Amino acid sequence: MRRERLGFVYPFFALAVLSLWCTTYVVHVEAASSLQKPVKLVWHYYKVHNTCDDAEAYIRHQVELFYKRDKTIAPKLLRLHYSDCFVNGCDASILLDGADSEKMAPQNRGLGGFALVDKIKTVLESRCPGVVSCADILSLATRDAVHLAGAPSYPVFTGRRDGLKSTKASVDLPSPSISWEASLAYFKSKGLDVLDMTTLLGAHSMGRAHCSFIVDRLYNFNNTGKQDPSMKASLLAEMRKLCPQRRKGQTDPLVFLNQASAFTNSYYSRVLAGESVLGVDQQLLYGDETKQITEEFADGLEDFRKSFALSMSRMGNMNVLTRKEGEIRKNCRSTNKY
Repeated sequence: MRRERLGFVYPFFALAVLSLWCTTYVVHVEAASSLQKPVKLVWHYYKVHNTCDDAEAYIRHQVELFYKRDKTIAPKLLRLHYSDCFVNGCDASILLDGADSEKMAPQNRGLGGFALVDKIKTVLESRCPGVVSCADILSLATRDAVHLAGAPSYPVFTGRRDGLKSTKASVDLPSPSISWEASLAYFKSKGLDVLDMTTLLGAHSMGRAHCSFIVDRLYNFNNTGKQDPSMKASLLAEMRKLCPQRRKGQTDPLVFLNQASAFTNSYYSRVLAGESVLGVDQQLLYGDETKQITEEFADGLEDFRKSFALSMSRMGNMNVLTRKEGEIRKNCRSTNKY
């Protein structure tokens, strides 16, 4: 059974997390796969190097202030962090402005969280100018925000540098209607596995999506002119009211992916009930292993929490830049040469 398998994984993981939290030394963080080079990040990098001792505390404080006013910041930062890491790696290239930037790609429509990152950067630049990277800010702020929403905290090693470019053409984020096979192949191409994919999709327990990402499921699934047969009838009726067939010039409303406003495992229960809003989520039932993991997480919040902490740590180390490979931006929206 999958639970027996997870039962062997998680006690080891718990010990590993404890070790990570206790150390203050430079560590060798292995990248998620052989496709990615090993990188050196540091636990409490700015404190170890005595460059900005309280950087992480400043970030946490700003996130807490923002979260009190707007709890949607947690799913917004999650999506922003995901969109950043899955393109060029976790290098804050998603934050760069420009007509041909990543943030302007159709797949990234509706991204949020930029204002909070800008605020944090302004605070840190006033205290420790030219020291804390935007990539580290995004990684740490996401961790702190989702923790406030109920997710487990997890180690974030720091010392990332910011990317020097951002091009819309490089964006390869898949459509929410991607097939199960293509989704798994995509995650594996990034050095992640089936457990990571099933776990990270669980971030859809919070947040909203534009109707344009789901209209194919409602009206023209796989170009059949019909609805997605895997969608529960009651959900279909609800979504069609919220997302009428689009005409040129119409607005693109937002719909909740889940009714929960906090981090829970209810997402997996909705998948099992045929109540997933996004097609990629519903297709977790198409693979034997993803279906088994979905059943495990629906049955046990703690299993999901532990797996989420590990997968977020793995994702956050994807193709990071260190030392002279990048820069420390003065403004997260532009490279220093501008």
